[in-house]
Amino acid sequence: MGLVLPKTLGELRRSEFSEERMAKRTVKDELRENLIAKLRTGETLFPGVVGYEDSVAPQIVNAILSRHNFILLGLRGQAKTRLIRMLVTLMDPAMPYIAGTEIRDNPFRPVSRLGREMVAEMGDETPVAWLDPQHRYVEKLATPDVTIADMIGDIDPIKAARRGQDIADELTIHYGLLPRSNRGIFAINELPDLAGKIQVGLFNIMQEGDIQIKGYPIRLPLDVLLVFTANPEDYTARGKIVTPLKDRIGSEIRTHYPSDLEHGVAITQQESWTNRRSPVAVQVPAFIREVVEQIAFLAREDKKVDKRSGVSQRLPISVLENAVSNAERRALIAGEDEAVPRVVDIYAALPAMTGKIELEYEGELKGGDAVARELVRSAVGRVFSSRFDGVNLNGIVQWFDLGGTLELGESVPAEAALRQLSGLQGLL
Repeated sequence: MGLVLPKTLGELRRSEFSEERMAKRTVKDELRENLIAKLRTGETLFPGVVGYEDSVAPQIVNAILSRHNFILLGLRGQAKTRLIRMLVTLMDPAMPYIAGTEIRDNPFRPVSRLGREMVAEMGDETPVAWLDPQHRYVEKLATPDVTIADMIGDIDPIKAARRGQDIADELTIHYGLLPRSNRGIFAINELPDLAGKIQVGLFNIMQEGDIQIKGYPIRLPLDVLLVFTANPEDYTARGKIVTPLKDRIGSEIRTHYPSDLEHGVAITQQESWTNRRSPVAVQVPAFIREVVEQIAFLAREDKKVDKRSGVSQRLPISVLENAVSNAERRALIAGEDEAVPRVVDIYAALPAMTGKIELEYEGELKGGDAVARELVRSAVGRVFSSRFDGVNLNGIVQWFDLGGTLELGESVPAEAALRQLSGLQGLL
């Protein structure tokens, strides 16, 4: 049988969730304590995130141990959002709050007027409800049209009319996202896109715990961990993080793309949809995975590609999925039982590349399609060289020099392709 959770404040006082433990324990303390327990047992902190074990992950651990609000700063496709969403794994399985309060008041230390009044009137009979970790995480994508009302709150005239109260009364407020994240994690993606005045509203409530709604000052000492993500390109080209807010963010953590091909292949294999239900069995050769990953690595180095924009890890994921689909299509048409991608199938995946690379002026002159083809050709060459370095291929090269040809279009069935390749002595 599962644990029976207390339903009233009186039951809560007599349970393991005692006032001594709960009254002063903040959400940052909670994450810190649970993180310490995981570190001691050697549990994996960010399962599924590859390549950050010795770089980004230790910095996030340090930020949580320091009880810092923090920002993940990096180019697109670097798992920033995935990382912050995984912070919920460091939360308690259940958290008590005063039932009916909008900002999930701590039963032992309510901060809203409604919460204080309920405890004063009902005492130990104050109803208690419970939240799981997923409901304690609030995420907002910053856009220029976000208002103070969205983030902090606004006066609700309908609520005032129903209650028959003065419109300046705290009980007439409709709370925004930040107060509703009380005792949880509030994440803002693409922080520089948030208007400067909204950012000012954030740091005021972060540091001093007071807000003003329609000119009425309200003291609201929230208990919240704030985490942000940003793209360095964004806050030089489109907006910026206001200096006082940057000063109040405890840790700035830089994310990065995979540092070596092996990590990139592992990420793409994990994230791509290649293990699919199909009438044909899909087999992806290791060299095809390497070529696909090498495309991303070469694009990040290429002078024709805008480095400030970056080349997302989504590029090799989409390219591999498209290449597999092209092989699957060929196998289905040919009536084959197995689909195996070839190099020609990577060329068929150009639509998955051209929309994911921002070009410099030189690249624009060449055109996205030409640049993508060049990247595929270079990637194939690099993988071929790494696998056949030192191998004597003179006989095969001579065959072609003497006029030998092979026609291996993307629609050629596997049996026909194998028959042609078998005619070249020494190739197979």
